[in-house]
Amino acid sequence: MARYIGPVCRICRREGDKLFLKGARCLSPKCAVERRVYPPGQHGKEASFKRGRTSDYNAQLREKQKARRIYGVLERQFRRYFAEAVRRSGPTGTNLLILLETRLDNVIYRLGLADSRAHARQLVSHAHFDVNGVPTNISSYGLRAGDVITVHGNSRHLAYFREIRAAMQERPPAPDWLDIEVTNEGLTAKVSRMPERGDIDLPLNEQLIVEYYSR
Repeated sequence: MARYIGPVCRICRREGDKLFLKGARCLSPKCAVERRVYPPGQHGKEASFKRGRTSDYNAQLREKQKARRIYGVLERQFRRYFAEAVRRSGPTGTNLLILLETRLDNVIYRLGLADSRAHARQLVSHAHFDVNGVPTNISSYGLRAGDVITVHGNSRHLAYFREIRAAMQERPPAPDWLDIEVTNEGLTAKVSRMPERGDIDLPLNEQLIVEYYSR
């Protein structure tokens, strides 16, 4: 499976916004976006002082790249998500965000079971979770309303999941479309409904992505 293995902080600097790709570091003074407020590269400082109107194409491209990088999806897979969003009824941009938001790795991150989406992808690929009682190690698995996620039986007693259960009260609450129950036996989460656009709190303008692929 292809994936980006380079430094992720430079991605945030390239987009000029925090994409929260590195967990707790993004909330600390060590965040690269706050320490270096200019794009990466040899001419980054010069680029930060250039003035002029950004073209429509560049704005569309940057928004598409930002969405890809937030969810950790490569270009070919992102195009498939867009094609599926076009086939579905309703606004294409909203459909695209819902498809990305209901990926299994993103849901694990939204539940607070991982520090970042990359961390969630690693947990899923190591088969630590079951979906509807079936072990699932596909990060891009698309969840639907009513699906139940549980920690796999062999993973429940690992130190990581024991510590997560103890710290769940201190973590941010899960979105309204997800329910999570913490017991002594383990963690159980359910997709109570499909997310709506208002549930996706990301700095994205999906209409620009639609315009990019509609050129």
